[in-house]
Amino acid sequence: MSKLAVVYWTGTWNTETMANAVVEGAKEAGAEKVDLIFSDDFTVEKLDDYDAIAFGCPAMGNEELEESSFEPMFASVEGNLGGKNIGIFGSYEWNDGQWMRDWEERVKNTAGNLVYPALPAYDNPDAEALEKCKELGAVLAK
Repeated sequence: MSKLAVVYWTGTWNTETMANAVVEGAKEAGAEKVDLIFSDDFTVEKLDDYDAIAFGCPAMGNEELEESSFEPMFASVEGNLGGKNIGIFGSYEWNDGQWMRDWEERVKNTAGNLVYPALPAYDNPDAEALEKCKELGAVLAK
């Protein structure tokens, strides 16, 4: 059994919808504990409480992570992700999803174990994107 944190930031509820699907998939797969945590409430001290972490953030500005809450939180924890099972997801509405490719590279550089392909969803996540979010949750739960 595993303990999973789903840490997210949302502006239009699209990424929160994805986060809820990750939680649902993890619970269905039998995770011992699944916590849905807004990025303001997650700190480096909480990392050891979880076996796996799914991070969710939409593309903002010029295809970057949200800068007032999510980016500072992620920057504070990324140096401690080595050996952790990690998933990343989020929505975007312009350009081509470069923020997700950049973010994926950051996770790989931490030696975190990216257990599922980075998961971008265009605009409001459709049924296929939400199913992939559930799959992400299930993979992280194992």
